[in-house]
Amino acid sequence: MTAAEVGLPARGPLPASLRRLVAWLQNPWGRARLLWVVALGYVIWALVPVAVAVLFSFNAGRSISVWQGFSTRWYAGDVNSVWQNPSLRTALVNTMRLAGLTVVIAVPLGVALAIALDRWRGRGSGASNFLMLFSFVTPELAIAIALFLFFAQLLTFVSLGLQAQLLGLSMFEIAYPTIVVRARLASIPRDYEEAAMDLGASPGQALRRVLLPMLAPAVFASAAIVFATTLDDFVIAQQVNLNASTQTIPILIYSSARVGPLPSLNALASLTLVLSTLVIGLAVLVYRRSTRGERRRGEGR
Repeated sequence: MTAAEVGLPARGPLPASLRRLVAWLQNPWGRARLLWVVALGYVIWALVPVAVAVLFSFNAGRSISVWQGFSTRWYAGDVNSVWQNPSLRTALVNTMRLAGLTVVIAVPLGVALAIALDRWRGRGSGASNFLMLFSFVTPELAIAIALFLFFAQLLTFVSLGLQAQLLGLSMFEIAYPTIVVRARLASIPRDYEEAAMDLGASPGQALRRVLLPMLAPAVFASAAIVFATTLDDFVIAQQVNLNASTQTIPILIYSSARVGPLPSLNALASLTLVLSTLVIGLAVLVYRRSTRGERRRGEGR
């Protein structure tokens, strides 16, 4: 039965604009029409406070909420600047030293653990994989309290401060290089090592001369991740901290933020932000260049 037979007016084709609106309502996510709005909102929500904090690190006055002109006095030149204030400078040095030493300890152990877990085929391998992820599934606060009790009551020869912070963060950060390197190992067939051993290389030489160079981008990326995450770690570093001589930047910012902070704290945090961004950016660049080179070599075969 047609519309004319029941007395209804015949409907012509919809206008193009109305057809587009109907199609959009029927499938609003078809071309990610709203996803970019969500992504943009997230970026604004996450980055605007950071941008404001960085902006006021260049404030000429002592306020962190009222703009009083541009100046770099809080980086260098003022008695309370990062360069001249002993507590700020000490926190900066402690943070850089702790992050660097954590990379030196956690990354080699994480790479070795990743290779061992990748090659382990037998009873207990599943449990070992779970233990590798233990630091991710356990709240960091629980780990920090456990580490404090462990160092304060059992391993009393390990002093609170740098030693305890280094051991605790190294244990916590091992999971990052393990996961990154294992993901890289999943894309590397065993044929390369077997070919090297067929040519006379020992298993150790095949590991050192074939596998590790192929893992180098993932190792570098994991080192960057460990360095960046150690820079802003607060919970573990604060829980096993000794005193002001061993406090890191997050500890100093937290303890000073509620007692009339100066823009020099913003400057200190901005330096940390710039450094971690540069490290992560360099890791991404190295990883992309290496994967691009491998793709080209693969196409040339």
